[in-house]
Parts: sequence; C-alpha cells; structure tokens
Amino acid sequence: MVTVKLCVCCVRQLVSLDVKDIEGRTALHLAAQRGFAPCVEVLLKHQASYTLKEHKHKWTALHAAAAEGQMDSLLLLVNQEHSADIIDSPDTKGQTALMLAALGSHTDCVHILLEKGAKSDAADTKGFTALHRAAMLGCEGCVFALLEHGASALYRDSQGRTPLHLAASLGHTALLRTLLKAALKSDPLDSILDYRGYMPVHWAAYHGHEECLHILLENKHFNYQEGNLFTPLHCALVNGHDGPAGLLLKAFGPDIVNVCDSKGRTPLHAAAYSGNVAGLQLVIDQEAEINSVDQRGCSPLMVAAERGQTSAVEFLLHKAKPDLSLVDISNNTALHLACSKGHEMCALLILGEISDCSLINATNGALQMPLHIAARNGLATVVQVLLSRGAAVMAVDEEGHTPALACAPNKNVAECLALILSTMKPFPPKEASNGTTSLFSPILKTCAIPASCGSSDSLCQA
Repeated sequence: MVTVKLCVCCVRQLVSLDVKDIEGRTALHLAAQRGFAPCVEVLLKHQASYTLKEHKHKWTALHAAAAEGQMDSLLLLVNQEHSADIIDSPDTKGQTALMLAALGSHTDCVHILLEKGAKSDAADTKGFTALHRAAMLGCEGCVFALLEHGASALYRDSQGRTPLHLAASLGHTALLRTLLKAALKSDPLDSILDYRGYMPVHWAAYHGHEECLHILLENKHFNYQEGNLFTPLHCALVNGHDGPAGLLLKAFGPDIVNVCDSKGRTPLHAAAYSGNVAGLQLVIDQEAEINSVDQRGCSPLMVAAERGQTSAVEFLLHKAKPDLSLVDISNNTALHLACSKGHEMCALLILGEISDCSLINATNGALQMPLHIAARNGLATVVQVLLSRGAAVMAVDEEGHTPALACAPNKNVAECLALILSTMKPFPPKEASNGTTSLFSPILKTCAIPASCGSSDSLCQA
C-alpha cells in the first residue's frame, strides 16, 4: 500500500512519467523489472509509455518483466491496447520478450506471451529461437508450451543446429524424445543435419549421453552416412566414451570401424587420441586396421605417442603389434614423435619393442635421429637407452649438428660449442683428428674459420 501511494503521489507531481535515469530506464521499466504490479498498473493508467527502450540492451518494460519472470506485471503490459506493437520487439541481440522468458525458464510468462500472439519461431541475430533456449536449459514446461503454439523442432540457428541437437548434446533425455516426435511429425524426411553435417546422434555420442543415444538409435531414420564422415563412433571415442561407442557398434555393425573421415582418420585414431584403452579394445575386437594412416601419414600408435597417451601406447604395442617403421609426411617414426613432444615413457615403451637396429638411427626429413630429438628435449633416460642400442653419436642433421650439439638451445650456441670441442686437448690420433675436423667443418666454414688447427692450443687466425 505504501508503494502504491508513493506511485500515485509521483504521478500527480511529475510533469512527465517517461523521465529516464542514466541507463535510460523509466519508472515503468523499474516497476516491471522488480515486479511492483500495483505501480505498473498506476503508471499505465496515467499513460506512461510502454514502448520506450533503455540504452544498454534496448529493452522495453515488457522485456524486463519477461526476463525476471514478473508474471503480474507482464500480464498488465500485454493487456494494453497496442501491446501487439511491442510483443515481438527485438533488443540489441534480436531477443524478444518470449525468448527472454524461455531463457529464464519462466513457463507462466511463456504461456501468457504465446496466448497474446507472440511469434513462437522468432529468431535472434544468431538464429536462436525460444525453443532452442528451452531445449538447451531442459525446461519441459516451456518446450511443451512452445510446441503447442506451433514452434518448429526443426528450426535451424546460424550454424544449422536444431533444438534436437542441443537437447542431445546436453543429455535432456525426456525433452529429446518429445522434440523427436514433433520433428518427425512435421517433416519425417528431414535428415536433421547441421551445417557441418552433424546429426543429434553425433552430438549425443560426442558428449557421452547413452540414454539420448538409445532414443535416437531406436529410429532407423538416423543414418550417420548421410552426414559428416567423422562418424558418431569417432565422436564417442575421441572423448573416451567407450560405453556409447559400444552402443554405436551394435547399432551400425563392424563396417563403421574402418570408416575414414575427411582427414583419413579412423575410429581407432580417435581412440588413440583420447588414450581410452577400453575404446581401443572395442574397435580392435571388430578388426580395426591397426596400421591405417591418416593424411599426415600417422598410424594410431603414432597419434598416441605424439599425444603422450602412455596406456594407449603400451596397449597397442603389446596387443596389436603395430608396424614401428611407419613414417609420417615429415619422415618421423612413432619414436621420433614421442621424443619430439617430450613423452619419455612412450619413447621407452617403443624402444622396448624395437628389434630392427635401423630404426634406432632412422632419420626424419630434417636428418634428425631420435637421439638428436631426445637430447634436445633433455630425455636423459631415452638418450641412455639409445646409446646402449648403438645410436650414432657422430651423425649430423641438416644443420650439421651432432646429437651432442643438438642439445644447444639455439644455432649460435651450437656453433660456439663446436668451436670449443674442436680445440679440446689432448688431441686424438691423427686419423681420429681428421674425422673430428670433417665433423665440425660445416660450422667452422660458416664462422669463416679454417677447419685445420696449428700445433698451438688455439685456433689459427682467420
């Protein structure tokens, strides 16, 4: 009663009821936002404007009431004579009052706005409708209200995602069933692909929602081959969801196991990437090709080694016996990749399975052996094992660096180290000395210093 009396007092004294504060809000905005319905009623009765927008979001009083779920205030506003002019008014993001009510899961407000003629499929600047918002939040009341008033379960946002995609990705099982029925009823031939070729089944698999997968797989309408070649099985395995992966294998059969995506990656590559041993076992049991390579030339073992997935590397080495001589487009073996990323345990596991000595000294595109790379990354144990297995300590890479010089942090330090090593005493015999001179000669020539040394302890002057 006190609040209403104050409002009446203000109405009688103010010259204009539409005076704005620094943020552009009128008294009507504030009363609607805070749910002071008696004040809203008094202000409207004395012709306060309900079409004015505040500065920041360009909200009307109706937006404010819907966003906060102030049902009584909202009801007063939509019952105005010309409320149809503002009921679908967009804010700066293209959001209507209906979208804001759905975003706040204010079911009563959603009902009121729909009954007063709000457009159920109005979309914001990103193509998001009120149904997208309700599906994302899992608000069953809002979803039912919107579907009853003609909202489309197949409406695409700017990325081609339907409310079905969002419900599947967030694990809203009951809502997904409702939306699926509505979608099939409105257009049973719609493939429900987003603009990247992903179906709701991809999204459910990627996020590991088994119950949602059950619902989607019950309908034979969903066929992953119509969409992105990164299959639902890829999606499940790349995130380590072996439970959903098992469901997908039962639904699609073993043929899905060796499907390659646009980058040549199989589900086994995806499982190796995540390091999920149970997932690896699933696809290997279905006769996955262990030595298949992607467009980079990487096998599943190489992917696991590069990622540092120790358990996956160990499993693949002991259970699948992959080809360790495979190289990627830069001529790196799995051992090179493990060393290059500093994954010491993966490198040691691979070394334990190498029986071909030529792999110890195999060079990549930069003429680097695993010893060069392991030394550069400070993998002391790996270096020790490589040396014990006969790694060549005098081999040079494309920059003329031996494994010892590869330890240097940059080329200049390596050259300085080469100069120091070339003058160290006592000198070896003449034959060995000649070998050392030839070893460092590329670096010495770069420094414009003669490769040969005099009998004194210092280098000859250039």
